[in-house]
Amino acid sequence: MNSAITSPEVRLVDEMGEMHGVVELSKAQEMADNAGLDLVEVSPNAEPPVCKILDYGKYKYEQQKKANEARKKQKTSSLKEVKLSPRIEKNDYDVKMRNAKRFLDAGDKVKVTMRFRGREMAHQDIGREIFTNIRAELEEISTVELQPKFEGRQMIMILGPKT
Repeated sequence: MNSAITSPEVRLVDEMGEMHGVVELSKAQEMADNAGLDLVEVSPNAEPPVCKILDYGKYKYEQQKKANEARKKQKTSSLKEVKLSPRIEKNDYDVKMRNAKRFLDAGDKVKVTMRFRGREMAHQDIGREIFTNIRAELEEISTVELQPKFEGRQMIMILGPKT
């Protein structure tokens, strides 16, 4: 802005938005001083650079406001976890599914974890059956991002919301 502009000629736009064409930097700076505003380089990569006569503080404030607005509209997706056991009862299963549906409706991913303890490792088919039921129950509101797989003594599956 102002004296930091190095190009000898600039394409000038005044405070009213009128295009003045290519002018010398000194003339552009003089016009900005007469208006009591700053000469700001808005497009430095153009040939010649585009400069605008405006209030730099106000310009910077509006740019920050736009950036904040864009950040607000951004959706952050988090990963929620639902933990199960192969010996889960019907009521507990229903509560876990209700929570998973709520997470998916909110736009979050759901990690379903089933922990096998001791001799439960011999009955992995029960765990696979429960995961199949979960997938079937949630298929209209979710997509499977990670198929059920074992990590040590745990079986995990990740579900994402349907878009």
